[in-house]
Amino acid sequence: MRNTSIEDNIANLTRQGILDGPTRIKRLNQLSERMGIDLWIKRDDEAGPSFGGNKSRQLEYYFGAAIAQGADTILVTGAVQSNFVRLTAAIAASLNIKAVVQLEERVENPEPQYYETGNVLLNQLLGAEIRYFKDGNSEDADAALYAYADQLQQQGRRPYVIALSGKTPPLGACGYFQCAKEIVEQSEQAFDHIIVGTGSGASHLGLTAGMKYYCPTTKVIGSCVRRPKSEQRQRLNRMAQQFNHLVDHPNYLNDADFHIWDGAFSPGYGKLSDKAGDALNMMARKEGFILDPVYTAKSFAAIPGLLTEGLIPSGSRVLFIHTGGLGAFFAYQKDLLAYFKA
Repeated sequence: MRNTSIEDNIANLTRQGILDGPTRIKRLNQLSERMGIDLWIKRDDEAGPSFGGNKSRQLEYYFGAAIAQGADTILVTGAVQSNFVRLTAAIAASLNIKAVVQLEERVENPEPQYYETGNVLLNQLLGAEIRYFKDGNSEDADAALYAYADQLQQQGRRPYVIALSGKTPPLGACGYFQCAKEIVEQSEQAFDHIIVGTGSGASHLGLTAGMKYYCPTTKVIGSCVRRPKSEQRQRLNRMAQQFNHLVDHPNYLNDADFHIWDGAFSPGYGKLSDKAGDALNMMARKEGFILDPVYTAKSFAAIPGLLTEGLIPSGSRVLFIHTGGLGAFFAYQKDLLAYFKA
């Protein structure tokens, strides 16, 4: 692939079509007036099946690779209420591929409904084989998945593992490289800032790479949902080197390209923060869109936070990527009710 463009090299990767077309971009009129910016929303909550979500873009490349290898079983790991896991199960069902989903117990002392409703219930409905894993770290979770894949292979299955520890090429980032192109084609005027959640990092990294390629004046900012800023930066830098190798441009992404905010991350993954609760409440009551407590509420909270800190100037043109997550919404019913009562 040497001497060809990043765009061409990504186009040469095998891709399984999942999205029906571009997701909508809509102006948020009331919040624009309230915040003093030109605020828009990208409806990636509508991307893909079963309540949709941003992971659909990533899974186009993982399923493309799996099908190219002749896989009949796909294995994925994630939190108990993972949207990535649920979308993997839904897409596998539509392609007649067996899904094995490993649910990591990342959240301390959750309420009983956390294990019974939301994406757990949907995984059962979608016919996925469900396995549980006591979370240590991403590397351990991936190792457990590969060990089970070996067992399946010995039984005559053809497994494909979606590894999320950051030690394998971030194929999913290519989906958001393509999303950057989609945003530029949809927009009559460039955005000053794009806000997206940063957890596994593939969406944040892909958007950063894509906007650097298609519209370098736009700054992509990732709002932390899984780990604090310093740890997330280390993860993104590791993934950037793998992405650069994947697209055959070894010096393309570097540390200076990543902008990260973690002001709504506390008290940790899967826990509703006051800033996230305020953001969720604001979006629902001003624009009628629902955010989830774990991911999109903490992502959207970055916008008022960055405005207060002066990192987004008044009058800026800003795009918020609504990445979905509504499959897990009611698993956090008690936390949400406690927030509203407070």
